[in-house]
Amino acid sequence: MTGFLRGSATAMITPFNESGVDLEAFGEMMEYQIAGGTRALIVLGTTGEPATMSEEEKEALIRYAVKKAAGRVKVVIGTGSNNTQKAVEGTIRAEKLGADGILAVTPYYNKCTQNGLVAYYKAIAEATKLPVICYNVPGRTGVNILPETMAKIAEIPNIAGIKEASGNMAQVLETARLIRGKCDLYSGEDALNMPILAAGGTAVISVVSNIAPAGVKELCDAVLAGDLKRANECNDKLIPLSKACFIEVNPIPVKAGMNALGFHAGIPRAPLSEIEEPHRAVLLKAMKEFGLEVKA
Repeated sequence: MTGFLRGSATAMITPFNESGVDLEAFGEMMEYQIAGGTRALIVLGTTGEPATMSEEEKEALIRYAVKKAAGRVKVVIGTGSNNTQKAVEGTIRAEKLGADGILAVTPYYNKCTQNGLVAYYKAIAEATKLPVICYNVPGRTGVNILPETMAKIAEIPNIAGIKEASGNMAQVLETARLIRGKCDLYSGEDALNMPILAAGGTAVISVVSNIAPAGVKELCDAVLAGDLKRANECNDKLIPLSKACFIEVNPIPVKAGMNALGFHAGIPRAPLSEIEEPHRAVLLKAMKEFGLEVKA
């Protein structure tokens, strides 16, 4: 299927406090995204640290996000796992709780074959009526969805697209060629948002847009409108900020950035740690130069 996402989507962080998930803080972040023109919120994706959350925390966050969004923005829930049954169960739960779509990262650690990937996505897609987005990020998972494999997965009726974060533009272009008209291509790597959109991508799923939603939206709008002059201007401005947001493992920097904007993002859960002070200085400098109002 095509047409599920268009424009800027944000891979949301999950704010934590001493009691668990800070739902009030998450709500404030949702409003910031909506005001900035973000079209979809990805909840419990990699950036949201679901690996360190209990099932009760995940369910509470999904319920809250769906209710808070109230149809103003799409809510897409991350349900991927290295256990297919668990991914299916999470997908069924997300649909029951009112999600608009599913994001499923490839299985990780216990690597599967390309045939295994097809079976994995088929099982998830057949468990729901919701649009399902495949997520390819081999640098984290050790598993790469090859273009020929994605072409097979794209034949599944409710596969909406692939979030591509392989970092390999030759592969991205081949995937785009093979899935065109069957499902959509989404950028999953902020450094490559512009070229992936220019190659036929319809949306980005961004980490940087946590702190700069309007800036990422402006880039998307320019590329999708065919205004490459404006797109280059937007991209040139975003590049230093994007680099700073990945100066340490995601979501360490972007959480620090949200705290600096005055949001109560908390700190990442172990085994992730707080940002190192020299890196914080680089991040805050990039944020100020971008034009963001840094409060801390």
